[in-house]
Amino acid sequence: MLLEEKVQAEYIKLLKRGESDQAEFKQSFDKETMETVGAFANSKGGIIFIGVQDNGKVIGISTGKDTLLDWVNQISQATDPRIIPEPEIRQIAGKEVGIIRIKEYPIKPVSVKGRCYKRVGKSNRVMTPQEIAQMHLQTIGISFDAVPLPHSAITDLSPTEIKKYLHKVNENGRRNIPEDTSPKKVLEKLELVKKGKPTLASILLFGKTPQEKLSQATIHCGRFKQESQIMDDKLIAGTVIEQVEEAMAFIRKHLSVKFIMTGKPEREEVWEYPLEALREAVINAVCHRDYSDNSDLQLKIFDDRLSIWNPGGLPQGLTIEDLFNPNHSSKPRNKLLAQIFYDVGLIERYGSGIQRILDACQKAGLPMPVFEEMSGGFLVIFNKGIYSAEKLEKLGLRPRQIKAVLYLQEKGRITNKDYQEICQLKKRQATIDLVALQKKGLLEKVGVTGKGTYYLLKIQRGTKATKGAAKGH
Repeated sequence: MLLEEKVQAEYIKLLKRGESDQAEFKQSFDKETMETVGAFANSKGGIIFIGVQDNGKVIGISTGKDTLLDWVNQISQATDPRIIPEPEIRQIAGKEVGIIRIKEYPIKPVSVKGRCYKRVGKSNRVMTPQEIAQMHLQTIGISFDAVPLPHSAITDLSPTEIKKYLHKVNENGRRNIPEDTSPKKVLEKLELVKKGKPTLASILLFGKTPQEKLSQATIHCGRFKQESQIMDDKLIAGTVIEQVEEAMAFIRKHLSVKFIMTGKPEREEVWEYPLEALREAVINAVCHRDYSDNSDLQLKIFDDRLSIWNPGGLPQGLTIEDLFNPNHSSKPRNKLLAQIFYDVGLIERYGSGIQRILDACQKAGLPMPVFEEMSGGFLVIFNKGIYSAEKLEKLGLRPRQIKAVLYLQEKGRITNKDYQEICQLKKRQATIDLVALQKKGLLEKVGVTGKGTYYLLKIQRGTKATKGAAKGH
């Protein structure tokens, strides 16, 4: 196949797939087109089709000799740094369609008339000041935790905590730093001080009282009997490594455990949720949260679920879908924290934490956790497997609907296409069944139409109290 034919085939394929994080359909060139240019430039790039309806139907456009030049001028004048696209007009389905291909810009963010946008699914969202700062630091190779903290000094750090780190790191063999090395030399070697000033990471890791400098660097834990009934409440402070251990102690306090006799000298402990999965989720939340945000990290335990919310969405360039890929790239928001966590053995291998969570839940026979970006942060929800075939049958579900709910309970989400394949149905019947499950209150639809639409069990997201996680208890 010739190159030209391949390009044409690519465009037709994208149109059939529908709008996505890298494809946008516009009936005409307008203000929203410019916003999409900025959003694509600030993410992985993408293609804008002009003369196409939202549903992918090609309606075409009327063009003149200066149409492409006008688009280029409008985009270059509205963007900073300036984006100079190379648009073209193509014949698709017998009509003229404008194609604007936008490449990922190396130094981000790109603004459009003073505003910065990011691509979330098939929509554009205005970026917050924190997101703008984080994105810029990331593109120039600096993480936020490497910034020196104003009004701080080396004396704010605990030599004892640094010595603990030295002992642990030599024990693990992940670094070779003599244990008689002075604390100051250790900090310099780890790049945790800049021009004599402690970085944010050093205060979080080794601070005598980290919350005096960073009051938001806490974990707010709660045990709920009902949405508005708090049975236990604890605010965890201290260094981030101490916070991980205290959070796990709070979890163990409020989860039930049963003991199984295996014939070995020690009984086997079986917890409601696999502790290794919960520990991994806590570590990820503490290590990758946005410490420029004033919200605290929140851990909530309910009768039927456990949720962990941390300020700051996924790092630039990562999507929820990427997390389910065992080989997804590692893009730590806080590089210094991640390195120290790796040194002391809290992180085993960069980018592998999510897979360990999934593997542990599958081994325990629990539903896959739900991962979601919401309220300016990242939410993980662990659920108990509450539905059996017998229980679903009593609710009046058909055998194929029962099969779908059990699949969803195991996998964490289901699409219309998944349901068609599982039950060997046509799309129309699959849609009718899924709508019926929504009406019964079992499923919740995420998205409106297109490839990015999927369904969750209603209990996986919880109620308004869970959705308001970012607002505190």
